[in-house]
Amino acid sequence: MPTVNLTVDGNQVSVPKGTTVLEAAWKAGSFVPTLCHDPELSKPGACRLCVVEIKGARNMPASCVTEAAEGMVVETASPAVVEARKTILELMLDNHPQDCLTCHQAGDCKLQDYAYFYNVKPGAFGGETKNYDIEDDNLFIVRNMNKCILCGKCLRACEEKQGRAVIDFAYRGFKTKVATAMDKHLADSVCVSCGTCVAVCPTGALTEKAMLGKARKWEVEKVRTTCPFCGVGCNFDLNVHQGKVIGVTSNAASPANGRDMCVKGRFGTDYVHSPKRLTKPLIKKNGEFVESSWDEALDLVASKLGDIKKKYGSDSIAALSSARCTNEENYVMQKFMRAGIGTNNVDHCART
Repeated sequence: MPTVNLTVDGNQVSVPKGTTVLEAAWKAGSFVPTLCHDPELSKPGACRLCVVEIKGARNMPASCVTEAAEGMVVETASPAVVEARKTILELMLDNHPQDCLTCHQAGDCKLQDYAYFYNVKPGAFGGETKNYDIEDDNLFIVRNMNKCILCGKCLRACEEKQGRAVIDFAYRGFKTKVATAMDKHLADSVCVSCGTCVAVCPTGALTEKAMLGKARKWEVEKVRTTCPFCGVGCNFDLNVHQGKVIGVTSNAASPANGRDMCVKGRFGTDYVHSPKRLTKPLIKKNGEFVESSWDEALDLVASKLGDIKKKYGSDSIAALSSARCTNEENYVMQKFMRAGIGTNNVDHCART
């Protein structure tokens, strides 16, 4: 593959032809902020926060949509670049809720991080502010369009990764917003609640409903695990606070699914601490289920299976397994049925 050589902040860097200036700058070790860029999505150049100076260019282009060229000389932190980024952040903050003290996304918000890095405070411009109602009627996702910075990552993720195109930009100018068809609530749209939009949102515009008010971002322990709902093997991070699972967030490093998850995997973990969950075996005595020890329950099952096999034969017994079990557990189950019971009546919920 042909390469191009350029200079970034005085450092020589060689990158494959077609590489953007942003990617070249990151390879050179330079810090370039961005709010709309995502390596898995198309490049709209929407936020303009990644502007750089290129020797010979008439203006400061967005580095995420500018292709690196042979001999290019790039400055990523010149006074003009820093001033431009500060102005962009000031414009965003002047139309952004100033509730960082109570915002669920605090501590994991790119806008907050960059405002801190560049020492930018709101109030530089003033003017009209947006005042949308908070959408919390969806079972899993809360939308606060007052905190949306119009980066477009959510709608690109919905269309390009999930193939749904449930949301898009609506209206014009200052009234531009991310909306569903006919600007209905997300709960009234064709959204399947996969939560990919939440995973890519850089601010608090989209949040997981179940985790709101449960813990601050820095108080949560991330525990990598495998989803138990089917056999695909998706990985995600359990969000654990004070010994309890309060929710799930996807992890881009997951080998099977990356940040993509279904509604069950992302939002279906409330059963873990459900008061209705069985934690001990139940056996029926005098017509009612009562708690028992594992030894008593297993002895009862073995006795019943033995009686049925003796009276009706091995093929009168069948076993249905689950994708929520591990491969090893499923193997043991079918081995038990074939070698122990003596039947091939084995099936699996994922077969259909």
